[in-house]
Amino acid sequence: MRTDVTVIILHPEAAPGDGPLTRVLAAARAELAARHAWLAERAGATSVRIVAGPPDAVSFGARLRGIVDRLGEGGLVILGSGAVPLATLADHRRFIEAAAAATPLALANNRYSADIVAIARAREALDGLPDLPADNALPRWLADVRGIPVSGLASRWRLGIDIDGPLDLVLLGGAWPDGLPAADRVAVEDRLTRVRGAAADAAAELVVAGRTSAPTLRWLERSTASRTRAIVEERGLRTATTGQRPPASLIGLLLERDGPSSLGSLLARLGDAAVVDSRVLLAHRLGADERAWPSPEDRFASDLLLPERIDDPWLRDVTAAAASAPIPILLGGHTLVGPGLRLALRQHG
Repeated sequence: MRTDVTVIILHPEAAPGDGPLTRVLAAARAELAARHAWLAERAGATSVRIVAGPPDAVSFGARLRGIVDRLGEGGLVILGSGAVPLATLADHRRFIEAAAAATPLALANNRYSADIVAIARAREALDGLPDLPADNALPRWLADVRGIPVSGLASRWRLGIDIDGPLDLVLLGGAWPDGLPAADRVAVEDRLTRVRGAAADAAAELVVAGRTSAPTLRWLERSTASRTRAIVEERGLRTATTGQRPPASLIGLLLERDGPSSLGSLLARLGDAAVVDSRVLLAHRLGADERAWPSPEDRFASDLLLPERIDDPWLRDVTAAAASAPIPILLGGHTLVGPGLRLALRQHG
């Protein structure tokens, strides 16, 4: 028996005083939220709602409990406005069909770090939900604590794309952020071209550092000519539980020893081009709680290799070192070193 399905899209709006890059990201996510809503309606959702507001101190778990309290006995699909931008109508239909099941079960784009989750009989399944800090850990909690069967779609790389910053918009072919000089876009595109060139060169070595995965590394071995030097660390950063060891990074340790301005020369010792998850470096330095990190505006400017727009001294030095390095270096988040590598290298196989 099919039950009703509610689709909830969580959209963080730009707050007063946010910088231009943060506002660009919020506007792009708002457009994507509207597209998700349109697709969900056509895919058979009973109701669709975009929950929007400025960032606040409410945890994901507490927000989800408030949503569930107003649900009936049917299913729920919950996602962020920046999630799965390449999802199709068929993808949305699959999540809605999972949420419509008559017995508790769940489907996530990635059961170990989710951006979209379908939950059948959501009120029953989510009983006792704690104050999870983010949506990434929800499938693990459903499986480990509630004993609910959880399926994942991690093999579908395009469902792993998440818009975490303006660089992800650039990788997806979006417009360059308004107000930034055209010369900055030329510099980023030139760096992307040089990284692609290294990946296509059998004599070159591409460094990938951060929260990359075995499927991504297999894809690199199969789809690029260059050798791959991978430093895989801090997978599960956003799903860590209380009591786990603090984040640590090999590159972060070397930057502690030699200073943030050494990043370019360090990576040049390791390869001919590099793609680096800078959030792992921040977690190594400041801990896993993003509230202790430099502002989103600073992080987004770092992703675009614009050190002059960064207030935090350490991140400014890291970014300047990457921008002036003798090899092309890309800095970003999980999407860049994971499924987004296919976009960065313009190879989608």
